[in-house]
Amino acid sequence: YTKMERVFPNACYIGFTGTPLTKREKSTADKFGSFIHKYPMRQAVADGAVVPLLYEGRIVDQDVDKDQLERWFERTTRHLTDQEKADLKRKMSRSDAVNATEQRLKEIAYNIALHYEQNWRDTGFKAQLATTSKQIAIKYLRYLRDYGINAALVISPPDMREGHEDVSELDQPLVQAFWKRMMDQYGNEEAYNREIIRSFSEADGIEIMVVVDKLLTGFDEPRNTVLYIDKPLREHTLLQAIARVNRLAEGKDHGYIIDYRGVLGELNDAMDVYDALAEYDAEDIEGTFSDVADEISKLPQLHSDLWAIFQPVGNKQDREQMERFLEPEDRRKHFYEALTDYARCLRVVLSTTQFYENTPERRIHTYKSDLKYFHDLRQSVRKRYAEAVDYSDYEEKVRKLMDEHIRATGTSIITERVNIFEADKFDAEVEKLGTPGSKADTILNNMKRTITERMDEDPALYRRFSELVEETILAYRQGRIDELEKLAQAEALLHQIRSGHTSGLPQKLTRYQHAPAYYGILQVALNEYGLDADRLADFAIQSEKIIESYRITDWVSNLDVQNRIKRALDEMIYELEQQLGDPLPPEAVKMLIEQILEVAKARDKLVT
Repeated sequence: YTKMERVFPNACYIGFTGTPLTKREKSTADKFGSFIHKYPMRQAVADGAVVPLLYEGRIVDQDVDKDQLERWFERTTRHLTDQEKADLKRKMSRSDAVNATEQRLKEIAYNIALHYEQNWRDTGFKAQLATTSKQIAIKYLRYLRDYGINAALVISPPDMREGHEDVSELDQPLVQAFWKRMMDQYGNEEAYNREIIRSFSEADGIEIMVVVDKLLTGFDEPRNTVLYIDKPLREHTLLQAIARVNRLAEGKDHGYIIDYRGVLGELNDAMDVYDALAEYDAEDIEGTFSDVADEISKLPQLHSDLWAIFQPVGNKQDREQMERFLEPEDRRKHFYEALTDYARCLRVVLSTTQFYENTPERRIHTYKSDLKYFHDLRQSVRKRYAEAVDYSDYEEKVRKLMDEHIRATGTSIITERVNIFEADKFDAEVEKLGTPGSKADTILNNMKRTITERMDEDPALYRRFSELVEETILAYRQGRIDELEKLAQAEALLHQIRSGHTSGLPQKLTRYQHAPAYYGILQVALNEYGLDADRLADFAIQSEKIIESYRITDWVSNLDVQNRIKRALDEMIYELEQQLGDPLPPEAVKMLIEQILEVAKARDKLVT
């Protein structure tokens, strides 16, 4: 800066920095004058520019829980043969003959593998493990692979120092041998880096990338969600490293920092007491990350909020009462939002050791069993009230949680809504339901959804069915029919809607695919003219024949074809007017032709 100032004494100098300035750096920054603009991390989180970071410090016991290891081993090796399992066990038992340092690496690798497998596998999200030297990185790579993780290592060539390596470490046979294998496999360093990064960026590719210094700064991959730290990090290096996991990605609520080195020790409100960040003013790094304890503290209130929704329900263990209580759509929406918040928080805290250490086992069981109860209730009401089932925000966040922590207690997942016209499948789903009321609601609400979806295909028919469904629901609410009568009426309406017509349709129309829909349009449009049903049916049949005679591939987007159909329909309506003895208003004719044409377009996909 001083030399530049001598050369350009009258120039305007502007300084840029991508990380907060340390206290000693601020004296240099003061030479540039006051700040034009600051964009602290807390503002970036608030703006949604990055995801918030959660920090957890972990101390790994030297004596691993053998029973837990055995259970995890059986689960992660279920795809292996007995011989392959035996070979892997022999590899894992080497810890009996290694020193304490080697044992520590194995325990951390096991802890990382277990954490990733339980919380992140098959979600599409990835992790990095940062360690101190190439030798230790290679050992971590071996152990992670032994524990069933799809892991890879990115390091610089053996003759380049990384991390905390001594010069004497650079020629280690372990590092030289690894580098030779990589060059034999990939051809050169550039291809080696490129292929590992490419695999890491794919949902089903590398799960954990082990690094020393390389890719701890300047590497942006949105899937990167967890940073496991087993190396000293300070100041800019620490802030740059943890920023690897705060990039936005769909379905990503947080980035996670799992610290096996005690880099930050015990988090508290005084940000400037962290030894690794002591050189920063607290206000400059506020909001950079928060302790998992903050999330743990939210769980009891979210749990209470969820139950509070059902406070008016007399017997909360009566599934029928709970499902009926959720009939109003706005109430269901409130329930789904509260459940999503609860499930999201529970998913986070169940991935931490602190939660298990500080929460009574019975309380943890309550949290899990209540999630299962509300999850099953949610599935039931989505089915009962015919809501579209998808795997959006809630489904994606809770699926892994259910698989790893709750599924063993048994639950059912609805994978798709069954079409009411697939009679065998739909009837089988209805038969699984417990009460006549739930069966009737499921039939009627699925009919309502189908009516909405198909209204354009036959407006008159589906408007009539909509009226009949609403009449049945209203009769039950007013106490004029009981649950069994409601179910009987629902089943009768289901039979009618599947047949494609209501009672009173002229017999001659039942042989045609589209004429009944045109009949409904003509019936409404010409109601005041007193034309009998038989003659209306003839014109409906003629409408179908006209449209079928002009049907070609992609006719619904071909304006020339549509204009020819309109002229033919106009001629038909002229003939109809002759029978009426009274011409229709020009606007009415135009509207009638447009209605027939729009229904024909909507029904085009039904042509067999």
